[in-house]
Amino acid sequence: MEVFDELWLDVNIATMSGENYGVIPAGAIGISGEKISWVGRQKDLGKKALNSVKKIHRGNNFWVTPGLIECHTHLVYGGNRVCEFEMRQKGVSYAQISKMGGGINATVQSTRGTSEDGLFLSARERLSGFLKEGVTTIEIKSGYGLDMQTELKMLRVATRLQRQSYATIQRTYLGAHAVPPEYKGRADEYIDFLCNEVLPEIKKEELADTVDAFCENIAFNTDQVERLFLKAKKLGYPVKLHAEQLSDQKGAILAAKYQALSVDHLEYLQEDGIKAIAKSGTIAVLLPGASYYLNETKKPPLELLKNYKVPVAISTDLNPGTSPINSLLAVMNMACVLWKFTPVDALLGVTANSAKALGLGSAVGTIETGKKADFVVWDISQPAELSYGIGLSPHKIVVKNGKIIQ
Repeated sequence: MEVFDELWLDVNIATMSGENYGVIPAGAIGISGEKISWVGRQKDLGKKALNSVKKIHRGNNFWVTPGLIECHTHLVYGGNRVCEFEMRQKGVSYAQISKMGGGINATVQSTRGTSEDGLFLSARERLSGFLKEGVTTIEIKSGYGLDMQTELKMLRVATRLQRQSYATIQRTYLGAHAVPPEYKGRADEYIDFLCNEVLPEIKKEELADTVDAFCENIAFNTDQVERLFLKAKKLGYPVKLHAEQLSDQKGAILAAKYQALSVDHLEYLQEDGIKAIAKSGTIAVLLPGASYYLNETKKPPLELLKNYKVPVAISTDLNPGTSPINSLLAVMNMACVLWKFTPVDALLGVTANSAKALGLGSAVGTIETGKKADFVVWDISQPAELSYGIGLSPHKIVVKNGKIIQ
């Protein structure tokens, strides 16, 4: 007979495993320790299990989904780029702003000038916004330092958040985000600096979980990224890549070669790149907020990704310049409205598929026996409601590692 530490009854469950949300109506979830030890129809539990459970929660026929997973953020940064937003509204392109000294390098200057405590406090506030929406797992990138001192500072902030928050936080080193002013015109030397000095120090201090880069005509070419990936792999880091956002640089093909966890953005991704990531098992991460803010008319090749059965995750891409969006529910709606996602695909994009994009698919992302008991109880009539509105957060309860958090 199964003995549970806690048991959730009277809930409708969108397990996100199987077709049509993997729905289990009138369901129950049994928890042992921090993991799900039983999930199914409540009527199949049996009286003995009900009598032996230590604690029972009743869900009032609300809906339960896996905890939401935010798989691509630039959560730690200094300052803002509202002036650039105003410039873009007057017709100046993102590429033009970057060449004028704006873009990523503008945030670099602000981040370098902000103390670790200052970065921590502002990042904690942004993290709180995600947690209030039912996010239980989140990725945080560096990449606004582009020097040794500031990159380490950003990763230390992410580590402090990891220690002080109930959320699972994955820390990603993104030193190859842009060429810093000190290395202008010397991108190859900068990659040498990252490989020979910064990455070994990050490894020594255990400050990162993954390594990322930006492969684009305003950032780094495939040869430069490959050198970084070789070093990252040698140090034992999984890799991921910003690719095909503004042009097709064949970054996705390179990412596939190194079994990247994900390739992200992908508005200009072509079929050869899709074939490559389909074969490698790399997840496609789409970022509708960035397209929205940049007024990008080029849409990612969603139908081709589906045809090749590439799992698709979605994320806010929270950052101060091109996607200052602190709401995963909002980008679910954007994915549906702007790119014709179905609500079930949008929810898969922030649960099962986003877990895979972080390499965590065996632990979280679906409500299944053996996985972590990370889930959200929602006051909604059906799962599609999570993609339906903007500005709403209908969650009632967040459960993390089997315990009620909020």
